[in-house]
Amino acid sequence: MARHVGGRGWYGKVTGAAVGVTLLATGASVWTAQAGTADGPSSKGSASAAPADPKPVADTIVHSSDAGPHGVNITIDDGPDPVWTPQVLDLLREYGVKATFCMVGTQAQAHPDLVKKVVAAGHRLCDHTVSHNTAMDKASEAYQSQQILDAERMITKASGGVRPLYYRAPGGAFTPYSRQLAASHGMRPLGWNVDSKDFERPGVDTIVATVEHELPNGPTVLFHDAGGDRGQTLQALRRLLPKLKQQGHTFGFPVH
Repeated sequence: MARHVGGRGWYGKVTGAAVGVTLLATGASVWTAQAGTADGPSSKGSASAAPADPKPVADTIVHSSDAGPHGVNITIDDGPDPVWTPQVLDLLREYGVKATFCMVGTQAQAHPDLVKKVVAAGHRLCDHTVSHNTAMDKASEAYQSQQILDAERMITKASGGVRPLYYRAPGGAFTPYSRQLAASHGMRPLGWNVDSKDFERPGVDTIVATVEHELPNGPTVLFHDAGGDRGQTLQALRRLLPKLKQQGHTFGFPVH
């Protein structure tokens, strides 16, 4: 997986805040399972009535879809964002598509109402670390642990008790340690097959063409709902979602 480069300056603004919230985040210790794990794409995510410890999952990086050979996994990174996430949710609802939202811990903590809306709409949550450091694979294991587990707590608390089912390393900066740690907490390491490059805002036509060209490589497609103007992302999704359905694709979640 290629690392994302450029355009990441806005994350520097949240890094300092991440340090300040670490101690607060560590207070949350009770987890509840996300409903719909085994029920497929139409499941509604909600908090379980009873606390449950996460069950370990495989630590291999998953790309495949639970929707079968023609499945497509829409994954949305870096939010939630108060401007763009609601628009993404509206668009997904319009086309009846469920997605996986890979959330930055500080963003989830700042916008818990949006995290709850994502869950209420039946989408799944993914841990995208506290501060989105794309050099995580160069950092110490203690730092990797702090970034992954604190984000897990922040997202779970913001959601009202629904845990992330996946872990996506920023820029694909996985390590054997981070994969094993996430998996031990019930979060399957999540990769991607198609990088839409929407973050670079290359134009709607280019985003659409990139997805169509790369989709034969595999079902998991990477988009973003934060980090800048995501207008091109919305327009590209509005064109792609109905077109993919017309081509016989179904939308699902990454295998957990």
